[in-house]
Amino acid sequence: MDSVAIAPCGPLDARVRPPGSKSLTNRALVCAALADGPSRLTGVLDSEDTRVMIAALEQLGLALVVDRDAATIDITGCGGQLAVDRGEVWVANSGTTIRFLTAMLAAIGGHYRLDGVPRMRQRPMGDLLAALDALGASCRAESPGDCPPVVIDTRGLHGGTAVVGGDISSQFLSGLLMAAPYAAAPVDLRVDGPLVSQPYVHMTLGVMRAFGIDVDGSDLRRLTVPAPGRYRGTAYDIEPDASAASYFWGAAAIAGGTVTVEGLGSQALQGDVGFVECLRAMGCGVAETTTGLAVTGAPLRGIDVDMNAISDTVQTLAVVALFAEGPTRITGVAHIRHKETDRIGDLARELRKLGGLVEEHGDGLTITPAPLHGATIETYDDHRMAMSLSLAGLRVPGVVITNPACTGKTYPRYFEDLARVCATAV
Repeated sequence: MDSVAIAPCGPLDARVRPPGSKSLTNRALVCAALADGPSRLTGVLDSEDTRVMIAALEQLGLALVVDRDAATIDITGCGGQLAVDRGEVWVANSGTTIRFLTAMLAAIGGHYRLDGVPRMRQRPMGDLLAALDALGASCRAESPGDCPPVVIDTRGLHGGTAVVGGDISSQFLSGLLMAAPYAAAPVDLRVDGPLVSQPYVHMTLGVMRAFGIDVDGSDLRRLTVPAPGRYRGTAYDIEPDASAASYFWGAAAIAGGTVTVEGLGSQALQGDVGFVECLRAMGCGVAETTTGLAVTGAPLRGIDVDMNAISDTVQTLAVVALFAEGPTRITGVAHIRHKETDRIGDLARELRKLGGLVEEHGDGLTITPAPLHGATIETYDDHRMAMSLSLAGLRVPGVVITNPACTGKTYPRYFEDLARVCATAV
């Protein structure tokens, strides 16, 4: 479909389980690919981003058996030595794939070139490449601004100390962490400046621990990875995607009623479960049940919130803010301008189409409610733009989302699940 119209609905009474976490799936794939022996991943997300990672690993000679119906992947790890030592790797528009594989391939050694779609050639890689060079790799970017394509020509990492900037993407640090056990000597990683999206680094450490490498994460500004080491093949179960869950919790906040997201609790590995605390601050009820986390809608009030730690849910909260009493200010997320699209500037443009009053800041935006009306929403080929802005249509007639297929990046069946949730309206 070229577009999808969202029908307003009344208060909800729904239970939903989103597909597996993209972030956990791609981290587990990297650790399993490097490991000694076989691994079985369950609860795997089937989406564009995970398919890109799987295809890239297959290009590199790894053996994977993917059962999309059962949401499982069986993979035999390479033990730190690939069957091929050179090649071209296609990463499409998957930031996790290019950042994680750049570090992984630098650690293994060989000659590789990683490239993707035009937007990928605008996504900065300089801090990651500089850190890898400091650890003994030879890596360079071919586009201006240290953007992809990325060329790797190395015999592996010798270890030592590297400094990585923390203000662009925590994926740089996560990629380095996952690759570091395969260096010849211990790796000391130091973060320069503020570290964005810190929960994603804790998530990375949790996945590494499950595969047998334990790194002290008490100080994320200085992390020492023991090396040389090896991951062990294991059975690993992947949580439902907490970023995707935010849309259904947001639906309850906007349409009213209660939506329970199953399979997630306050102790989930993913930091984005913290999104419910933003909704609680806005007036919603939040309850942890035996099966998941439930949000109940209530009259909403604007809040002032630093969303650095849960930046993938900024667009969701911004749409919820359209229905609050008083302004909502979101700060601490300057880095989201470098995602699939400019998630500050482009988000502000689309919110204004709906009638919202939006002021951009360097590190976020302020949304002030105003009379709303329908609009045709551009998605910029960004899955999170499509999913978050669709929520406005639960209260506002005439909201149309263009290019709904872009949700295939992380949640191919999102609009089907949203329709099922809306069908519970009372």
